[in-house]
Amino acid sequence: MNITDVKVYPVDEDKLKAYVTITLDHCFVIRDLKVIHGASGLFIAMPAKRRKDGTYKDIAHPLNADTRNQMERTILQEYERQQHTGGGVPSPFLAAAGDHD
Repeated sequence: MNITDVKVYPVDEDKLKAYVTITLDHCFVIRDLKVIHGASGLFIAMPAKRRKDGTYKDIAHPLNADTRNQMERTILQEYERQQHTGGGVPSPFLAAAGDHD
């Protein structure tokens, strides 16, 4: 599995820093990942649905730590790049991947 596109949508909230949409292998999209600023720094929260009892359950998530780390590294790299550039110029990673939304 390769992340072939990352779109970051910054928000101006205390802990929530951005919503993210990723594309896997140019053919599968996952929306509503979140960049969160927690006690130990930035991390990625998976898209989740609120249950009737008020708890949340992930809709999509990695099945192992290696995949989670790869996703987090790629997403946070793009988030940081956009923070430094203002999000105006696509990164070489994204330019090579193309727009598949």
